[in-house]
Amino acid sequence: MEEIGARATVFELAGIKGQQERYITWLLEQCTTPTVQISEILTPDALHLLAERLVTPLQVEHYLTLTLEQAYRSGEKPVTSALVERTMAPDINDLEPTLTRYGYSVQALAEFLNVRQAEVRAFLHGQLPPGRTDELKRHILKTGIPL
Repeated sequence: MEEIGARATVFELAGIKGQQERYITWLLEQCTTPTVQISEILTPDALHLLAERLVTPLQVEHYLTLTLEQAYRSGEKPVTSALVERTMAPDINDLEPTLTRYGYSVQALAEFLNVRQAEVRAFLHGQLPPGRTDELKRHILKTGIPL
């Protein structure tokens, strides 16, 4: 195993982190004709809000689609940041959705931390005493799970 580990190369895949605006712009350019300007589809504020709140390409595509469908239904053109706010889930970057994106469900965290699932749910919803919350956070961070 040591020989295999010595030959292994670790890659960090940051995805589109920091490049969300460019990704959204590119995505819209691929879906429209060259004569259509991005500013005709999204206001700069709406573009910035989408890029600020969304992390993964799947999130971007999902919420961009939902927002464009909602704008079509309401006849709003271009899409404003207010419409993006109404369409987007308010808790998208809270602790529980973030850990779920990393593959850690309530059940997996309970097994990993060796605690009951009810305690993990209380931790995720901020209902534990501060000392216990800090203890669980330290244990999670110690093992390398990003919070």
